[in-house]
Amino acid sequence: MRVAHVMAGAAQGGAEAFFERLTLAQHRAGMEVLAVIRREPGRAARLTAGGLAPVELGFGGMFDLLTGRQLRATLEAFRPQVVVAWMNRAAGFCRGASVRAPWALVGRLGGRYALKNYAGCDLLAANTQGLCDWIAGQGWPVKRLRHVPNFAADLFVAPWQPRAPRRLLAMGRLHPNKDFPTLLRALARLPADVQLDLAGEGEERAQLTALARELGIAERVQFLGWRQDVGALLAQAEMLVVPSCIEPLGNVVLEGFAAARPVIATAADGPREVIRAEETGLLVPIGDDAALAAALARVLADGGLAQRLAEAGRAEFLARHAEAPVLAAWARFLDDAAFLARARG
Repeated sequence: MRVAHVMAGAAQGGAEAFFERLTLAQHRAGMEVLAVIRREPGRAARLTAGGLAPVELGFGGMFDLLTGRQLRATLEAFRPQVVVAWMNRAAGFCRGASVRAPWALVGRLGGRYALKNYAGCDLLAANTQGLCDWIAGQGWPVKRLRHVPNFAADLFVAPWQPRAPRRLLAMGRLHPNKDFPTLLRALARLPADVQLDLAGEGEERAQLTALARELGIAERVQFLGWRQDVGALLAQAEMLVVPSCIEPLGNVVLEGFAAARPVIATAADGPREVIRAEETGLLVPIGDDAALAAALARVLADGGLAQRLAEAGRAEFLARHAEAPVLAAWARFLDDAAFLARARG
């Protein structure tokens, strides 16, 4: 299989991080992989260190006429069987670069994106069944749609155990969708020895810092910025908290499972699909800081519950969200796409 993955996204983000994990894992598994990315030094360095030589292009706005020609030439030189376009900008450029091309063009979606951007795609891949259902509901043919899950890196270091001080971890872009204000208000309801590490950066940094001061918990919250050492953060945390009001999947949930840490999340679309409530994690209503605080207090007070959630989440990771089963699912998806291209040609 020769597959080209095209990513024109931001420097950080869940889809961008999974793009890196997947392309490197497929390369290690023996696929011939081409990674085409928007110019970003950190991503280029990580892919290069993993054995890929990424092609960096501009992927500018509507007046960027050069990138389309460069992308077509790059793809023709590589001769892929399948081209995977990650998110809207890449899909637009790939559509123009794939006119009368012999390869299959597929779109990979991790959210409710406008499907007009994926016109011309032979297949779409969505990372949750709920997202597949939404795409089908917009009129996309079910026979040209596949559920292809994400995997997380195996972050297991040690079994769960209580910590002193009690450390909560939350990770993600500091954006309204992640609803970190609700988490800060929940923290203010918990005993003073409970602390929060918040790993992420974004537009709400100043507002969140001000809210922590207003709630009297500024000394209990560490704003860590963007971090690549997710395993180390989870290793020192007692549990992972996901307070999002909008979360199509929640890669951080999978990372919490992988590290064998209890996961407490709001019942947004992704966590509600991935977590079996009371078995692999706890779910609370969106935007309810009192309910979130109660769930956190419950796990903090009950070591047996925390251990059961951690162990069940770890088992769920190994069965469904580890590298091997997801690579197999992607291989089947790419085979389907290549078959469609052959049939079309």
